[in-house]
Amino acid sequence: METIDALLHDIPFFAGLSDDQLELIAGCGSNQRLEAGEYLFREGEPADNFYFLRHGTVSLELFVPARGPITIETIDAGEVIGWSWLFPPYRWHFDARAVDLARLTKFDGACLRGKCDEDHELGYALMSRFAQIVIHSLQWTQFRLVDLYGRGD
Repeated sequence: METIDALLHDIPFFAGLSDDQLELIAGCGSNQRLEAGEYLFREGEPADNFYFLRHGTVSLELFVPARGPITIETIDAGEVIGWSWLFPPYRWHFDARAVDLARLTKFDGACLRGKCDEDHELGYALMSRFAQIVIHSLQWTQFRLVDLYGRGD
């Protein structure tokens, strides 16, 4: 079985980080498995982690009164899930549910925040990468909201 440290070297999200930085990140990681329909996290819960999806699909959902859960984005294998662990009050803004069997690597947010406080270069590198995820999420949410409210249902 491949170690988390070795896995990180092959993930484009972490490209350009030094071996020492990857080792620090890997030290905060563990593997997780979700069955189809299981929640990874729920809106309002503490955002203690972020995830790299190795296998499967996860949907990010927003609950809309009178309509129920609406999928605002689908995350596929090879992508990172979650940025709320970086920003107080460290709460999830959406639900995340496995569409099918999902295998993930989970990274402990408090562990990484501590390492980023000690190594500002690592903090800047991670913040730069997660800023791209936040931008992508905001753009995707905008498209979904236009679709949701633009239909005139």
